Amino acid sequence: MRAERGRRGPAVAAVLAAGLLVGGCSSSSSTPHPSSSDTIAPGSPSSPGSPSAVASAADARPGVTPLEPLPAAVPAALAPYYAQRLAWQPCDEGFECTTFTVPLDYDHPAGGDLTLSAVRAPAVPAGSGTGAGSGRLGSLLLNPGGPGGSAVDYVEAVARTYDGGVRARYDLVGVDPRGVGRSAPVTCLGGERMDAYSAADITPDDQAEIDALVAADKEFAEGCRQRAGDRLGHLSTVETARDLDVLRALLGDERLNYVGKSYGTFLGATYAGLFPTRTGRIVLDGAMDPSLDAITGNRTQAGGFETAWAAFAQDCAKREDCPLGRTEQQAGEQLTALFKAIDAQPLTTADGGRRLTEAQATTGVIQAMYADFLWPRLRTALADAKTGDGSGLLKLSDSYYERGSDGSYPNLMFANMAVNCLDLPAPFTGPGDVQQAVADFERTSPRFGRDMAWMALTCTYWPVKATGAAHTIRAAGAAPIVVVGTTRDPATPYAWAQSLAGQLESGRLLTYEGDGHTAYGRHDACVDGAVNRYLLGGEPPEQGKRCGA
Repeated sequence: MRAERGRRGPAVAAVLAAGLLVGGCSSSSSTPHPSSSDTIAPGSPSSPGSPSAVASAADARPGVTPLEPLPAAVPAALAPYYAQRLAWQPCDEGFECTTFTVPLDYDHPAGGDLTLSAVRAPAVPAGSGTGAGSGRLGSLLLNPGGPGGSAVDYVEAVARTYDGGVRARYDLVGVDPRGVGRSAPVTCLGGERMDAYSAADITPDDQAEIDALVAADKEFAEGCRQRAGDRLGHLSTVETARDLDVLRALLGDERLNYVGKSYGTFLGATYAGLFPTRTGRIVLDGAMDPSLDAITGNRTQAGGFETAWAAFAQDCAKREDCPLGRTEQQAGEQLTALFKAIDAQPLTTADGGRRLTEAQATTGVIQAMYADFLWPRLRTALADAKTGDGSGLLKLSDSYYERGSDGSYPNLMFANMAVNCLDLPAPFTGPGDVQQAVADFERTSPRFGRDMAWMALTCTYWPVKATGAAHTIRAAGAAPIVVVGTTRDPATPYAWAQSLAGQLESGRLLTYEGDGHTAYGRHDACVDGAVNRYLLGGEPPEQGKRCGA
C-alpha cells in the first residue's frame, strides 16, 4: 500500500504483497454512502474489538449498507464473454500465458472491450508440503495487492515457493487487473515528472508550498486524463471483480478459489459479495475494511505505520548500530528532527545529482515498515542521512515506487490512483479541509499523520467522479472465507481484519501476532499450515486462532 497521498503502492519484494494506502472500496449498482466513524481498536476474540463487535460498529455507521450480490444468471449481453476459449501459450520460462476480453463498461457491453493478460503455473504431479495428495482442485487465483500490483509478475515470482501440496493440486493463476501491468495499462507521467511528483513537499509550511503541492497533484491527474482516456472511468474494484468471474468461467471452475493480499483482500471480498454462490476457498491476507470512508481509512492507516514504527524503534534501541538513541522516545524525537532538517535542506545522494527531499525520506522509512528484514537497511540509511548522505533513504523510496535504475516507472502508481479515486469519494475538497484534519491525523500518528493527511489530497482533483462509497460486505451464502490479520501490520491495521472478518457472514479470523505487512507464505509455519489445510481440505481454522509470538 502506498503510504502517501492516497497512492497505495508498491511491493517491498515480489514475495510480499503490494502495499497500499487507505481502504479503497467500491459498491454495486446500489451505491452505499460514506462513513466517518473510526475503526474499533484491536482486541482479543472475546473483547469489544473482536470481529463481531467491530462489524457491528461498521453496520451502525450512517449510510453504510451492504454490497448487494449480482443476479446469479449471466446476462445475455455478457454471454459471449463467458463463452470465450482461452489459448494458453508457453511463456516466461516455464509458465503459460493467455489473453481474454471483457467489456469496458458492464452496463453497456457494446461500448468496447479491454484485453486482459493472465499467466498460470500448471499444477505439478506431486508435492511434498502440507496435505500433498492426488486430485486436482482447479485454479487458485493470486493477487498481490496495490491496487496496481501485477498479478502476472507476482505469480511468476512466487509460484515455485508455494507449498508443494498446494502446487500439486492447483494451477496457480494471475491476471493483471484492468489498467494494470499487461492489461490495458494506464499511464500518467513520464519519468522526470514522476521524480518531481515523488519529491514534492507533503508537509507544506506556507501558502507557496501548498500551491506547489496542489500543482503537482493537478499535473498528475491531468496526465492521467490525457493518457488514459475512457478507461479512467472504468477501473473500479467492482468492475475488476466482475472480470474475475469471467476468468473463473473460462478456466472451467464452478467456484473461484483465491488468495489475495493487501488490496487483493478488498478485491476478493468484493468478488464474494457480488458472487457468493460462486465463491470457493478464499484467503484474504492483510485485510482492508470496506466500511471505512477515505478520511478514516487514511487516518487509521497512519496509526498502523505509527505502530510499526514503535516496533522498529524498540528493536533499534537494543542494537549497537542504532542511530536514533536508546529509547523509543529518543528514536521518535530524532526521526522528527531529521525530517525537519531534510525539509529545510535536502540531502545529497550518489544518484546522479538527485537530492533526497523530506517526502522521499518519509517514503523510505515507510517502505522499511512493510517487512522487518528491511530494518537493518533502514538503520544504515538513517545513520548515513544523519551525516548528510541521503542515498540509502532514496533507494528505499525508489524501491517503494519501483523506480527503475534508468529513471523509468512502471504503471503501478498510475493504476493505484485511478482505482482509489473511483472506489471512494475524495476525502477532502481542498487544502483548507486538510489543514483542519491535520490535528486528528497527528493525534493518531505523531510521526506520519501530517504527511498522510496531505497525501490524501490527490483525488480532490481527479478528472472522473467516484463510482463507489464505503460499504460492508456480507457475502451471505458463501463458503468459509479466511481473513488473516497481523497485529502490527503497518499498511492494513489489524482492526481492519477484525472488521472484515466480522462483516463476512462466513468469515474466519486467523491472527498472526507479529510485524510486517501480510503473513501467509512469509515466515510462520502456524499461519502457513492453517491456510494450506484450508486450501487443500476446505476446513477453515477455528475462529480466533492465533499464531506467532
